[in-house]
Amino acid sequence: MSPRPLKQVHLAAQFPSVQHTVVWSDPAAGSQIDFDSFAHLARTAERGRFDFLFLSEGLRLREHKGRVHDLDVAGRPESLTVLSALSAVTTHLGLAATVNSTFNEPYEVARRLATLDHLSGGRAAWNVVTSHDAFTGENFRRGGFLDEADRYSRAVEFLHTARELWDSWRPGDLRADAASGEFARAGAGRFAHRGRHFDISGRFSTPPGPQGHPVIIQAGDSAEGREFAAADADVIFSRHADPAGGRAFYRDVKGRLAKYGRSPADLKIVPSVSYVLGDTPAEAAERAEQVARAQVSPQTALMLVEAAWGRDLSGHDPDGPLPEVDPVPEGVVTRGHTLYRSRGREETVRLWRKVAEERGLSTRGLVTELTARPTFVGTPRQVADAMNAFVQGDAADGFVLSPHTVPGGLDEFVDRVVPLLQELGVHRTDYTGTTLRDHLGLKPARRPIEETP
Repeated sequence: MSPRPLKQVHLAAQFPSVQHTVVWSDPAAGSQIDFDSFAHLARTAERGRFDFLFLSEGLRLREHKGRVHDLDVAGRPESLTVLSALSAVTTHLGLAATVNSTFNEPYEVARRLATLDHLSGGRAAWNVVTSHDAFTGENFRRGGFLDEADRYSRAVEFLHTARELWDSWRPGDLRADAASGEFARAGAGRFAHRGRHFDISGRFSTPPGPQGHPVIIQAGDSAEGREFAAADADVIFSRHADPAGGRAFYRDVKGRLAKYGRSPADLKIVPSVSYVLGDTPAEAAERAEQVARAQVSPQTALMLVEAAWGRDLSGHDPDGPLPEVDPVPEGVVTRGHTLYRSRGREETVRLWRKVAEERGLSTRGLVTELTARPTFVGTPRQVADAMNAFVQGDAADGFVLSPHTVPGGLDEFVDRVVPLLQELGVHRTDYTGTTLRDHLGLKPARRPIEETP
């Protein structure tokens, strides 16, 4: 039997602006909101022949004990606006925006994404997310109007409605016929949707872009999220960045595709990962420890433990053992943070105590281990080999890299690791297509609308 051809390692980059692992105090760090920071990271990713740049979303600044925590990164400009600007300073890089399906409407999101796909020449992607908390909802005057059980059903209908809008323009609808004076055919853009969450009808104003439908990304890990991804997504973000967990997740999600008439190649699985490089293994390990300690300061460790415990732990020593007091199941000291929610809080604390006891970890040490330990640490060759083994072992199809500083945190990876992946024959040396679907090896969503005289 001939060996299986090498899988290509898909690479994407995240502008890391919505988590405590951003070391904004690093002397090399720049602005989290200036356009130059976004442009630098995007150009670096494109120089590395990455598939896409991903922007996360924070619809409300998180609060801890009534105020924005000092180490929470503020700014967070709106994703589609930033990506539209980046489309003018890049030529091939995919542009992926996180847009919430709970606090938006299908018509406006479909129009904005179709516009980005046009402006970028077919490079738009949509990370479909939901929101469960009333705290975020206050910004939209809706509070927690959706039961949590309904958020995926709304997201599914939202996506299907957006696709109906994109498909309301058919091939040949855009005529631009000067002789007859007909610019668009009479029925172009007409739609009507009747559903549980949306009851809309009218004319969709924007013909779909070169991809037909933007690439759809999903990040849920629950059973509902996995099923949503298997049915409707082109890419799924995974939080399983260890080989064993990655393989289990990969088998599970890929195994769900057949019942939707899809093949394993129709869905790319890309875990979010971090990395630290060094000229020697020892240097890389030392740098990784320095980065982790910068990411989890004593006050950050205490904040995250208070969020997990659901109670004020002022006076607790972050460098001592975990708190002996029990968690408060419904306690709320941190709002807008989805990492530790009340459901399952006691189980979370039980697991934390078990890990801390087995490894002899302090409070800060445990938080660092669980939230800030870099995924890949080593020399450029070690990191390239480890990433390749991860993908060839069917634990993922690639990675979303999240550097700990912007705008230059991706530079070293592109300069030192990407050439080694190219040398292994598992990462492109140049773009061979123009759209994001081309980069990902995905089937066309549908024929693009072209002006037909």
